Amino acid sequence: MPLPLVYHDEYSPPLPDGHRFPMEKFRLLRDHLVASGLTVDAELRRPEPCPADILALAHDPAYIERYCSGELSREELRRLGLPWTPALARRTVLAVGGSLLAAELALEHGLACHLAGGTHHAHYDHPSGFCIFNDLAVIARYLLASGRAGRVLIFDCDVHQGDGTARILADTPEAITVSLHCEQNFPARKATSDWDIGLPRGMGDADYLKVVDDALNYLLPLYRPDIVLYDAGVDVHKDDALGYLALTDAGLAARDGAVLRHCLEREIPVVGVIGGGYDPDRAALARRHSILHHSAARLWRELGLG
Repeated sequence: MPLPLVYHDEYSPPLPDGHRFPMEKFRLLRDHLVASGLTVDAELRRPEPCPADILALAHDPAYIERYCSGELSREELRRLGLPWTPALARRTVLAVGGSLLAAELALEHGLACHLAGGTHHAHYDHPSGFCIFNDLAVIARYLLASGRAGRVLIFDCDVHQGDGTARILADTPEAITVSLHCEQNFPARKATSDWDIGLPRGMGDADYLKVVDDALNYLLPLYRPDIVLYDAGVDVHKDDALGYLALTDAGLAARDGAVLRHCLEREIPVVGVIGGGYDPDRAALARRHSILHHSAARLWRELGLG
């Protein structure tokens, strides 16, 4: 069987002209993966919306209701950075459902990737930084509560610290939060992850990859997680508008391959979500995000998964 990939056709609702969040990147990513021959549209797994009771494992039920009904305050919308629309509200709940489906597929097959996800700035009762509901925290709490996993490790390589994830899961010792981020970057006030690895501005491929290898060689044997949630943010790229690190396309491919291989060679299921990426050239951004899926597909074939 092919590598499980999760996507929904409603992932790219329209935003106002000129908005800086690249909402169309999800659709362009799907288009690129199909055009490059990695998949065909009919093979993509379509998720259902995440049920409210599962969202409530990581979020305040009053906040869930307030967002879904379009009743966020002006200040909350400012912190979010996105306008509220019914289409965006539906997309948000679908995307969490997509990450949840990808995690279930990873547990079944060893590896799966989402064409969205990684909304790590969302907090228990408020949005932040383009993030509404925190799919990483929701998945972790769901897998633990359902008995599907006894320990979950979140390996977050987005260039920004996963502050929402760290705060939501601070009282959940079975969910280990690891954030590998540019230290001098958003958010200005950092949370406390289980492992925070702050990197200097301008770090390039070789130094970054050494940090990744050292971290995983230490953390995976230490915790022996039942599943790894990998946030493969591409805002570490040298051309990203919000990043400040200096990885190349080759560096991203080496990183994604290394993270997935570290997990799979230890027989630890891993699910990849795409995380952040901000480039005015949306087609280039979609190709950058696709590096995760191409890296995963190569390992899927090499290791004979499925």
